[in-house]
Amino acid sequence: MGTGLDRSTLMWSLSVGGAFLALLAGCGVAFGGWVKSTLAPDDFEGRGEGVVMVRINAGQSARDVAASLEAAGVVASDDAFVKAVEGSAKAAALRPGLYRMRKQMKASAAVGLLFDPVARVQRYVTVPEGLRLDETLAILAKGSGIPHAEFKEAAADPAGLGLPSYAGGKLEGFLFPATYPVEPGTTARTVLSAMVRRFRQAAAEVGLERRAGAVGLTPLQAVTVGSIAQAEGGVPADYPKIARVIYNRLRAGARLQLDSTVLYVQKRHDLRVSERDTRVRSPYNTYANRGLPPGPISNPGEDALKGALNPAQGDWRFFVTTDPKNRITKFTASEAEFLRFRAQLNRALRLSD
Repeated sequence: MGTGLDRSTLMWSLSVGGAFLALLAGCGVAFGGWVKSTLAPDDFEGRGEGVVMVRINAGQSARDVAASLEAAGVVASDDAFVKAVEGSAKAAALRPGLYRMRKQMKASAAVGLLFDPVARVQRYVTVPEGLRLDETLAILAKGSGIPHAEFKEAAADPAGLGLPSYAGGKLEGFLFPATYPVEPGTTARTVLSAMVRRFRQAAAEVGLERRAGAVGLTPLQAVTVGSIAQAEGGVPADYPKIARVIYNRLRAGARLQLDSTVLYVQKRHDLRVSERDTRVRSPYNTYANRGLPPGPISNPGEDALKGALNPAQGDWRFFVTTDPKNRITKFTASEAEFLRFRAQLNRALRLSD
């Protein structure tokens, strides 16, 4: 059967058809490249190299973070990072802070590093229970790298740090002992505010304001008793007993005669308190003055606050730490037995010299 086409016509048709197919092939390559760039945004390969610091600010979206990472050369494109974050279901968990990243990272590797605690640049400062204000500021300065002078300046003007109204504008007793992260750029006021905020959290958890009245105290007095228990006590189990001694003596109208209050005035830590020491002139001297001192003498932890609010049952009016090395404290209602306990302490101190 014939085609109905002569040879020249057939050759022209094949030529045009070939060109059309070539055009289609070219369009296919271009279209494929467009699809690839759209569905698979530019991305680096591998874990990257070098070091670059990137800050994530509070309130930034994954797209905002992606833009910062792209600008710093960490990821090849913000689309790659956003896609990787969405794939990990962690977009809402990005935390503010300064991060140590690497350049030219695969987006998924960058996401993984942002959620690795090792990448987050920050220090941690641990403040033990029972430190006084000046001791606390020294610990904070040493651990944070923030100048001590800045902490002293912030402590001298505590307005705006979030102190409870019953604190009387003083920080002593309200810098809660705990471990705090300190990121680069953090100020002394920010650290102190965090400590006061943590105190208020602990106070709410133990019901400080609500329960102080049950033991006949104001909230400030409850913190003061907690601070004394913290300063005097060897172990947490003793705090409720020390609180009971304080309440029994207050009820009897007796002076508290607590060595810790005298040592607070003298800025000392010692188990040796002389008669001369007990005559130091200060409203904090509970040998010379009746009642509680005007405010806390240390920064108490949660156990000490609980002890102040939940005193043990007992008729004790005296206590002595008879074995400082093993933190053994004895309690009694008898003055004669108290004197024997003091003799035990004096012997222990002589043996330690």
